[in-house]
Amino acid sequence: MNWSAWSLDRVLILFVSLAFLVIGIQVTMFHYRQNFTHKAMWVPVISSPIFLIAGLVLTWYNAPWLHNLFMVLMWFGAVAGLMGFYFHFRGVGVRVGGWALRNFLIGPPVTLPLMFSALSVLGLIAIYWKVW
Repeated sequence: MNWSAWSLDRVLILFVSLAFLVIGIQVTMFHYRQNFTHKAMWVPVISSPIFLIAGLVLTWYNAPWLHNLFMVLMWFGAVAGLMGFYFHFRGVGVRVGGWALRNFLIGPPVTLPLMFSALSVLGLIAIYWKVW
């Protein structure tokens, strides 16, 4: 495979797809540990493999409808990550002691949903790359 012929947007889409595999595993373990007590916990667990598959297919099959699908999925991921940040931040606050440092250390990981959003934004940058 000739990697020097790949465009930057294609490499970014591949990276984002594989990163969603890793973050999806991490999110699944954290939410499984909490027994999926809130239905919103299923959103990143279900969407991560979908993002992975859509990105991998788009990496090797360059079709306009796949670009549109991946773009919609990345917008969904960016919004879902921000909603997750809200739920995690609120989850830290309802613990005994409120927003104390120790609750940020042992409570829901506040930065993980932001990483989900950041990966989605990187996917959007890759999709919009050729437009600029």
